[in-house]
Amino acid sequence: MDVSAEQAQTQQPQADVEVQTSATEQQIFSKSAPKKATGEIAGFFILRPAAMYIWDVIRKWFSGHIEAIGVEETSFPMFLSSKSLEGFAPELAWVTKAGEKDLDVAVAIRPTSEAVIHRDLPFRLNQWKSVVRWETKQTTPFLRTREFLWQEGHTAHLTETLAGEEVPQILELYAGIYEELLAVPVVSGRKTENEKFAGGYYTTTVEDYIPSNGRGIQGATPHYQGMNFYKMFDITVENPSKKGEHIHVWQNSLGLSTRVIGVMIMIHGDDKGLGLPPRIAKIQAVIIPVGLTAKLGPESRKKLEDKSEEIRNAHKKAGVSADVDFRSGFTPAWKFNDWELRGVPLRLEFGPKDAEREVVSYARRDTGEKDTISLTNLTTEVPKLLETIQTDLYSKAERSFRERRLQISESDKIVPALDSKNVVLIPFCLDGKCEERIKELRLHAPGLCEQPARMTCARHGT
Repeated sequence: MDVSAEQAQTQQPQADVEVQTSATEQQIFSKSAPKKATGEIAGFFILRPAAMYIWDVIRKWFSGHIEAIGVEETSFPMFLSSKSLEGFAPELAWVTKAGEKDLDVAVAIRPTSEAVIHRDLPFRLNQWKSVVRWETKQTTPFLRTREFLWQEGHTAHLTETLAGEEVPQILELYAGIYEELLAVPVVSGRKTENEKFAGGYYTTTVEDYIPSNGRGIQGATPHYQGMNFYKMFDITVENPSKKGEHIHVWQNSLGLSTRVIGVMIMIHGDDKGLGLPPRIAKIQAVIIPVGLTAKLGPESRKKLEDKSEEIRNAHKKAGVSADVDFRSGFTPAWKFNDWELRGVPLRLEFGPKDAEREVVSYARRDTGEKDTISLTNLTTEVPKLLETIQTDLYSKAERSFRERRLQISESDKIVPALDSKNVVLIPFCLDGKCEERIKELRLHAPGLCEQPARMTCARHGT
């Protein structure tokens, strides 16, 4: 993606993964329980079924799109030698023993897999794995962990043109994951020279903005590596256009991690807990029988429960993931709060009065709006309502993002704007001098913007 001098610089006031979470967000992470600490080693977490479901939806969506353009699935080894991992040295975890025997040569647990690629050129490969990066700073579920799941793609092309065409394709797919599935708006663009992947030609990125703390966070990155790594290892392929000649190939690397789930939680979560967009919610609608008091006879109670089951089954046939909460010992009000905490997009209430009127009462998780739907229209209206919720969640987040974007031309206004939790669009010279100048402005603004800025060259008008 070409970036001209006229294009704007999107500057967000937070370094890569140094996202500070508010007290409310910490409560969401701990109480909503999509991810749980193991309790044994700091920085390692258990992904619970709700989180794995979201990751699986993302995996299927992305895999389907990249397979359509010729990318194949693969699996690389977990362990690597130290030769090609110098850039990751501070984050590496090492294996030094096998049983009681010391290894002659320590091996690293993979932080990434570029170095294991070699002979089968050209190729377009992708894997879904966990990697380990031994972060020394405070860990936060999904956002900063020592082990995380990720999608890792590596492609090698015979020509610069083919490699260059792929990068914006993948960038658009990454934006689609956030915007179409997670209802999270992003800015797509190119990282500055100072922030690009070490050794690469350039790095593109989708960047997210967290309104609650005014900080930006990197969402996913397609890297255009050029020939650098293949020249480093002197790896060549026969030139199909000239017999007997060997050429270096053009490489891209592509990465997206379970951080996407953390970003979604921070965007849509609130004081009540999680807020899940319907397209990635394991349970899209929960049916809660109400009015099951002692006055209700066994026969009437059985009819109400059977009808609740019937409603669930009808939704499943209509493509809606629904469940019925028959748990005993809990009041309906407690169940309402519990499902709101879990972020289920739609609550359906069904009691004796609803049965008499042949309706189901509903409450939206995102807005709290309440109304009724007739039983005859339920399986057509609920899918429409879920799509409305998905659209409204995105619109709300996009509006919040837009309201915080300021176009600034005077340098003395940059730091105060960032301190007020804004994203600023400023002219940029596309080299390190401008970036260093911005850092100097921040250093000479006591008490303002204590965190380093992150910068992305965005297409003009975004």
